Amino acid sequence: MNFLYEKITFIFDPLHHFWEHEKLSRKISIMLVLFFVLSLLAIEAKRLGILTGPLFSFVPTNHFYAISAAFTVVLILEVISLVFTLPCSFSRSVGKQFEILSLILLRNAFKELSKFPEPLTFHGNQEAVLRILSDGFGALLVFGLLGCYYLVQTKAAEKAMRPTDLYAFVAAKKGIALTLLGIFIYMGLHSLTATLAGREHTDFLHQFYTVLILTDILLVLISQCFQPSFYAVFRNSGFALSTLIIRIALAAPPYYNVLLGLAAAIFAILLTLTSSRLFGKK
Repeated sequence: MNFLYEKITFIFDPLHHFWEHEKLSRKISIMLVLFFVLSLLAIEAKRLGILTGPLFSFVPTNHFYAISAAFTVVLILEVISLVFTLPCSFSRSVGKQFEILSLILLRNAFKELSKFPEPLTFHGNQEAVLRILSDGFGALLVFGLLGCYYLVQTKAAEKAMRPTDLYAFVAAKKGIALTLLGIFIYMGLHSLTATLAGREHTDFLHQFYTVLILTDILLVLISQCFQPSFYAVFRNSGFALSTLIIRIALAAPPYYNVLLGLAAAIFAILLTLTSSRLFGKK
């Protein structure tokens, strides 16, 4: 098993270092700006009749779609970062998922703009405005609760493990992260192919969140092999439940998605406080 752990670490660590490197982050940021500008130009060209034919049938004619597309790319980048945080603690991984939830709510708010005519008008779009307010303030509240969540995490007591067990546990999580990264790439390419072909399909990011829930349960079961205590099992299972509530929030209609997202964040905070204050010295 040690040979397998070493091979997994040998593959994962360089990929993680490459993704988190400052130069790559800067290049991605520049490419994101170019993507947004090119999206606007493509939409304008479609409106002027310059882009025609079945190849460009997927290009919309509303400029506000470019905002939604840019936020979708940002969301994809954050999901990849989430995959690389899986080998970290459960609490850090859950925190990253709340970061993604707040971005999804913001993206939903901007997606509502695509239903507005150009130029913007309020009349006839009152319901869309209410959804924008709901998702926007919901994202802000989740963002604020995320700050509280990270604040209480600094006071949470981590249970010590033997160095050999810790190495094996982290290596196992790295193997799961690599598998998850492959699944994400496959789902993303499948969604892109369907979009270019003009076929209807569901948001693959929401589908991937279902995979994340199953992954969280798998990590809980694996962690029980190394941390069999009731404290660790309950705490890790509780964090998995909070991610399940997040997944339900993503599938919920407007207004309910915000309430469920806030409930998941509050649950995670209370779980952290209870486990660290009442059982931290157990």
